[in-house]
Amino acid sequence: MLNTLLAKAAALPVAFTIGISGTAQHHPVEIDRDAPVITRDDIVIHAPLDRIWKIQTDVEGWPAWQPEVIEATKLTPGPLRAGSVFRWSVHGLADIDSTVKQVVPQRRIAWGGPAQGITAVHVWTFTPCKDGVRVHTEESWSGAPVEADTPALQQALDASLDAWLHRLKARAESRG
Repeated sequence: MLNTLLAKAAALPVAFTIGISGTAQHHPVEIDRDAPVITRDDIVIHAPLDRIWKIQTDVEGWPAWQPEVIEATKLTPGPLRAGSVFRWSVHGLADIDSTVKQVVPQRRIAWGGPAQGITAVHVWTFTPCKDGVRVHTEESWSGAPVEADTPALQQALDASLDAWLHRLKARAESRG
């Protein structure tokens, strides 16, 4: 188990992020490891990495393959990059403004922000493997609403990320 964790940590690409002062930092954006709600999940997708990446980063296309996503709009033109903002709505949460914190093309993307008192950090990593691409996601939630009902929100986030991964897999594998 420890060897697996160390191997995964070593495999994380070193990336540049934009810090508060606007200077580059040499560490990956991470979830809030002290948050009351944390979900980690992964899946192997049997499709080319560029296809999976394109589907995942086409924010405005999310409603076509994720029924929970009612709408999604990029507020920053061009490809997703550190500082890009997109607004999306899911059943139960409207007008979520997420800011991209880090992008390592076809390897890693992280975004987050506040929504109705919940602060979320969501990290995705894409690692080629012999069977396709291992897509790993982890997300943390903190804030007063999370502390008020941690078990229910933990269950909701677990179910949400599991569904997202399986829908991404189905979408990527269904294209010829």
